[in-house]
Amino acid sequence: MMSDITVEALYKVLDESTLVLQNKLETSYLEGLVETGLNLFENKVLQEELDADTVVRLKNLYDSCDLEGVEKETIRKGIQLALLKGMKKGIQPHHAMTPDSVAHLIGYLVKKYKDVLGIDEMRILDPAVGTGNLLTSVLNQLEGETIEAYGAEPDDLLLHLGFANANLQKHQVEFLHQDSVKPLYIPQVNTVVTDLPVGYYPHEEAAANYTLRASEGMSYVHHLLIEQSLNMTEDSGMLFFMIPNFLFGDDGAKQVRNLLNERSVIHGIIQLPTSLFANESQAKSILVVQKNGEHTLKPKQVMMAKLPSFSNREAMLNMMSQINGWFSQLS
Repeated sequence: MMSDITVEALYKVLDESTLVLQNKLETSYLEGLVETGLNLFENKVLQEELDADTVVRLKNLYDSCDLEGVEKETIRKGIQLALLKGMKKGIQPHHAMTPDSVAHLIGYLVKKYKDVLGIDEMRILDPAVGTGNLLTSVLNQLEGETIEAYGAEPDDLLLHLGFANANLQKHQVEFLHQDSVKPLYIPQVNTVVTDLPVGYYPHEEAAANYTLRASEGMSYVHHLLIEQSLNMTEDSGMLFFMIPNFLFGDDGAKQVRNLLNERSVIHGIIQLPTSLFANESQAKSILVVQKNGEHTLKPKQVMMAKLPSFSNREAMLNMMSQINGWFSQLS
């Protein structure tokens, strides 16, 4: 039986309870959101230092929001609204959440490739998982499939938010509290999805192990994570990167192209509408590649697309029709 709880109703409970905890625990909004997420998941108030009146107030809020039977996408979107509110203050640009429309598109592409390749058991990694919004959006579009999911994140607060996010959606995700450029002690996966952080990587000793390290000075983290993602993907596995539009034009671009051409087949580059981003310099595209292997597909032509505004329904339907047409050559 499906619950009638709406995105707005869930957000209201999350927001009000988070503000209570933020005030009483003298913490940030996002830290309060982690606490309220844990409370909702455990179905009890876990903070022992709270006074009795506050505990009752929180319990009443939680009791009004039984998540049993609520669709996972409803839960994800409710949490996302609270995350967006908390991130308006003091969050670094590279910690910004992947736009919802883009997360849906990546999930759609993942499912299309799963069907084309005949993958029975998905093993998915997001090496820059953040709050888990992209990863759980993809998992929601693979509902009913057999999946192992992994997410790595060095930022303690973002990792806890991702953990609470996945728990409330009832996704089993193994979260790794670490920097993904350093060794990842998990099995190789057959799918990588990630919104690449952009900028310099400060640990030159770790970067020294990579082909895409800078010849001098600090290396780019987005370069290193592309290489690490290939390392962590089994032969013929698929990788879906959100890349900065300047990736193939910045320092080291030739080395990135060479690495991708040596170790994988580029299937497509889908340029996203610049209106999705705060400014044009932060605009991104979706890069789709398949690691070399026995079952690697060789498209007759690379899928090159520039998406219209997601609000332009007719243009988007036309573009999706073109993308589906492109997939027909792979079947």
